[in-house]
Parts: sequence; structure tokens; C-alpha cells
Amino acid sequence: MDNVSNIFQNDLLPSLGARANQSIKLRKFIISPYDARYRTWETFLLVLVVYSAWIYPFELAFLIHLSWKLFLVENIVNSFFAIDIVLTFFLAYLDRKSYLLVDNPKRIAARYLSSWFIFDVCSTIPYQPFGLLLNKHGNGLAYKILNMLRLWRLRRLSALFARLEKDIRLNYYWIRCTKLISVTLFAVHCSGCFIYLIADRYPDPSKTWIGAAIPNYRSESLWVRYVTAIYWSITTLTTTGYGDLHAENPREMSFCICFMLFNLGLTAYLIGNMTNLVVQGSCRTRNFRDTIHAASQFAARNQLPDQIRDEMLAHICLRYNTEGLKQKETLDSLPKAVRSSIACHLFLPVLEKVYIFDGVSFTCRLQLVTTLEAEYYPPKETVILQNETPTDAYILVSGAVEVRIMTNGGEKVEKLLSGGDIFGEIGALCNTPQPFTFRTSRVSQLLRLHTTELKNILQENKHDKEIIMNNLYQKMNSDQRFPTKMMEICQGGQNFGEHNRCSISNQVNINNESKARETLASCCSDESCKELNESDRHGAMYKTIEQGFFNRNEDLPDKGAGYQGVHDRFRNTYQDAKLTQIRIQDKMMSTSVAGELQEITHSCTEAGSVISERKRVTIHMHPQQNKSLAVPCAKVINLPGSLDQLFSIARQKFASYSPTKLVNRDFAEIDDITAIQDGDHLFLVEI
Repeated sequence: MDNVSNIFQNDLLPSLGARANQSIKLRKFIISPYDARYRTWETFLLVLVVYSAWIYPFELAFLIHLSWKLFLVENIVNSFFAIDIVLTFFLAYLDRKSYLLVDNPKRIAARYLSSWFIFDVCSTIPYQPFGLLLNKHGNGLAYKILNMLRLWRLRRLSALFARLEKDIRLNYYWIRCTKLISVTLFAVHCSGCFIYLIADRYPDPSKTWIGAAIPNYRSESLWVRYVTAIYWSITTLTTTGYGDLHAENPREMSFCICFMLFNLGLTAYLIGNMTNLVVQGSCRTRNFRDTIHAASQFAARNQLPDQIRDEMLAHICLRYNTEGLKQKETLDSLPKAVRSSIACHLFLPVLEKVYIFDGVSFTCRLQLVTTLEAEYYPPKETVILQNETPTDAYILVSGAVEVRIMTNGGEKVEKLLSGGDIFGEIGALCNTPQPFTFRTSRVSQLLRLHTTELKNILQENKHDKEIIMNNLYQKMNSDQRFPTKMMEICQGGQNFGEHNRCSISNQVNINNESKARETLASCCSDESCKELNESDRHGAMYKTIEQGFFNRNEDLPDKGAGYQGVHDRFRNTYQDAKLTQIRIQDKMMSTSVAGELQEITHSCTEAGSVISERKRVTIHMHPQQNKSLAVPCAKVINLPGSLDQLFSIARQKFASYSPTKLVNRDFAEIDDITAIQDGDHLFLVEI
């Protein structure tokens, strides 16, 4: 729970599209505002602020001469605030535009000098010692009025209450009530001191509010005079007005008028805040605390482990922190073109660092970057669980993410990811369960890429898809963390194998082409080959070609429909060559073999790109020549590699029909097999 509170109190967040991780280590002699020692120093100064808020109005009204003890205490207090002024020149500050810590000494000094430096100095100058040095009289009214400038220190208390209101360990209602009571008591204390000062400085003591009730009030003890002044202040503030103490001279009347006008605003402030607390709560902060309370009850009711509970609370705290930035709302309110421009400016440099997009066209990157969604994650939050269904891939912009794997019933940290790394892409692209668990180690900014959108973009960019899958395969092949079984799963997957089948086939083609050439050369260079007649010699060569072709076909990694077409082409090439018995020179024969091998390799590529997608279509037969026949039932088939094969299948499925034309639903003729999509309805027509 303490970790959750610390995360929430830390306002340091990386900006969208941060180029690198924000370094926690600051420059030498620069103090972090989140340092525990500086926080302790601030707490100590707050105690001195409370002392200053009470003593200086009291000293102005009731203490004509200061004792040396009080004089020493005041100067010690002032010295502490003077030290704080010096420390502020070395205190890093949070840039509200980028939400990053600024540790540049020049920027720190310029910011402080242009903001609160003058006020801090004026509230810290020891005016009374200067008065003693100049005219040997430091207890004059003028010096006491200058001491009232020290009330500027109360701004620290305002910041304290703002921080305490967000602390989930404390009760928001009582924190708010404490703040309102403190404001009221300070107003009562100051007004009581001021009204007594007016009476004490009036020429005729008997014509004052306190002199009319207590003729010899100056002879009374300090406690009696102070309590009387506070009593008048309370009755006036609450508009009770018993009549026993009231203004007696124009000065007091003028002050009472101003004080009651002030009371109107103060009363409205108190009543408004109390109504807000009792009736509505404090809007966003109150809703945040209710959400925290509901999440805590949910974890307790369902007996969730402490780790999961802390992850829930930390995520809610961070979401509350980022809601104030209004980043998503700002982007959603902009036109699509503007959002795309912003996404390119922020995220395109990050996307270019990701290994799977190395070599991808700019058009594909542009389409990908517009689909990215920026998210913040607190430390120790699980982003992806091992073996879960892949739905998203994530790009790490800033922060750190641990790669964990289950071993012997426990989790082991395999690797630590940094800015520019991607995770979850293996499960997303290979359609396999996620192989690892990914958990943040500190506040991290991630770019989420939906698997569905990624596949849709790659479906439109076939060449880029091959590049991405090749980059992924090389990464997995070079990483020893991936077992052979996982590699086989990814290679056999519908998406991953689509690219690698023909890549392996092409490599087999090259190897077998070289082997065929060596066999031909050895066969034709042999002395026994020279003794053969020309027809026998070519017969041997054809035998060699046949052996090389069929061996090559056996090495293909997939025996699907597309590769069956390649197998048939091998056999037809051999049969045609054997039947015609073309008599050509050895050099010409080698050239023909190489050309045929190259053509078959190209055919393999085409087959792999079209057929390996395993499209299923529905074919319908519409007879034209004999309309009296009933229309046969439709058939669902796997799409072959060419239109000729499609017509051949149709003649087998629909007996006594000979279709010669293929059209779609709109009766538009189809003359290219690649134009057919998965799930299309095709209509075969006789002419």
C-alpha cells in the first residue's frame, strides 16, 4: 500500500513519445524534489510556518518590547528559511509541459528568480536587527508591520493540504475539515490581534471597544487581553453580536466594516465547502477515493493476493494522475489528419527503432503509427501474462519492462527491456500463446498496437509483411530462449508459414539446381558418356533432370494444393522433354535447366503468395445452353492456383456441364485468380 501511495504522490511522468528514458540520476549538487531527505526538510519548515503564522500577528498587537530570548528564536527561524532559499537554487523542478525533471542550474535559477525569489527574500530579511544597527531601536511599529511579510510562508501550508487531500492513507473528509478549521482559526487570530492593536494605539483608551468593558485593560494580564480579543473576533465572525463588546470609535468601526465584509466571503467559502463535503463530495478526488475503496473491497472480498491488489490500486492511482493531463481527450477532439500528424511526430522515431519494422516501407510505417495508443503503467504491473491469448503488441517508449518466464513453479527474470523494444509480437504474429510474462519495473510509457489492426495493415502490404515475418524469424532463430518446438509452431502457423514456405523452397531450389548442374557435368564429361549415342546421352540427361526435379519437390516444406501444382509442373516438364527428345548441345541443355528452375522457383513464389492463404470459395453453376435443367447445388471448395484448375474442378463437381466463363455476383467477368478473395461466391457460366 505504501508503494501505491508513493507512486501516486510522484508526479513525474514521461512525455508522449519520449525519445529515451528519463534518467533518475540528476546532475551533481542538484536535489530531487522527491528525495526523502528533502521531504523531511520541508516537513520541518512547515512546523516553523505554523509558528510564524501565530507569533507575528500576536507580536504586532500585544508585545511592545521583545525579550532577547524571543529575538534569538525569531532570527534562528529566519536563518532556516534563508537556507531554504539557497537550496531552492539547487532544487530540480517539474516541467509542467513535458512532466520531466529539469536539472539545469541556469534554468532552475532563472525560473526561481522570475517567480517567488523576491517574496521569499522579503519574508526572510531580519528587519529588527537592521533597525537596531541603524537607530538602535528595533521594536518600532514599522518593523513589526514589516515582519507581517513573513506570512507569505503560508503558501507552503496550502501545498501541504493539497498533497494530503490526495493521500489515500488519510481520510479525505477530515483532511478537508482540518483545512477549513485552520483557515477559520487563522482569520479569528489575525482579526483579534488587529482589533486590539487599533484599541491599544488609540489616544483615548476609554473610548475603545475593550476600554469600555475593561477600563484598566492594560494592567490586565496578557492572557486576559488575548482571550478578550479572540472573544470579540468570534462573536463578530459568527454575526452573533451579543453587544457587550462593540466598536466605540471611527477607527474600530471602519475595521469592523471591513472585517464583516471579509466574513461574507469567508462564510460563503466555509458553507460551500462543507456542503460539498456533506452532499456531493469533492468531485474528481472524491470519485478517485471511492474507486480506490471499491477496488480494495473487491480484492478483500475475493481474497486476491497482495500483489494483484497492489497492481490494481497502482493502476487506478496512475490513471487518476494521467487524467489530469487530458491527453486522450485532447487527441480525440482533433481531426483525423491532425491526429495523424501528431502521431507521426511523436511515435514515428520510436517505431523506426523496432527491429521487426526494419526495412519496412514508409507507407506501412505511416499506417502503423496512426493506430498506436499511448498508455502509462505503474511499476510492478503485469502487462502480458505467459500463455494468454495474444490480442496486442506493445512498444516500450520509456521506462523498463522485465521479461519473465515460469521455471520450476516460480518466475525468473530473463531480460530487461528498455526504450525502443517491442514485446508481445511473437504471439500476435504467430497466433500462438504468449511465451513470456512482461511486467514493468518502473513507471513506463507503452504504445499499444492491436493485433487485428496490425494484420489488416499487413494484409494490404504483402511485401512489408514478408519483411516483418523474416525479421521476426531471424530474431527468434538467433535467440536461444526460444525452443525448437516454438520455432516449429511459428513456422507452421498460418501467418508465419506463409512467408517462410517459399523462402525455404527457394533455398532448396538453389541447392538442387547446383546439384543438378554438377550431376550433368559429371555425366557428360565421363568417357563412357562420350561413347553413348546422342539419344542415349540425352536420355541420361533427362533421367538426371527427373531425379533432380523430384528430389527438389520432396524437399518442399508444404504438400498443399499450391505446391502440388508445382509438383505437377515438374513432372510435365520432364514428360514433355522426354517425349519430344529434343537434341540440343550440353550448354544449351544446362541453360534450359537453369531457366526452367528459375521459372519453377517463380511459380513457387506465386503459389506460396496466393494458395498458402487457403482461400475457401463457393462456386455456383448457371447453365446457359440448356435452361430446362435444374440449377445444381452450390459447392464449397479450396481455391486452386489457376483458372484452368478451377474450371477443371468445376467440371468434376458439376457433371455434364462445361463452364467456360467465371463471373462474380455483379456479373463481372474474372480473368485473374488473384482477384478472388476468401469467402467469395463465384458463378460459372456456359457459353
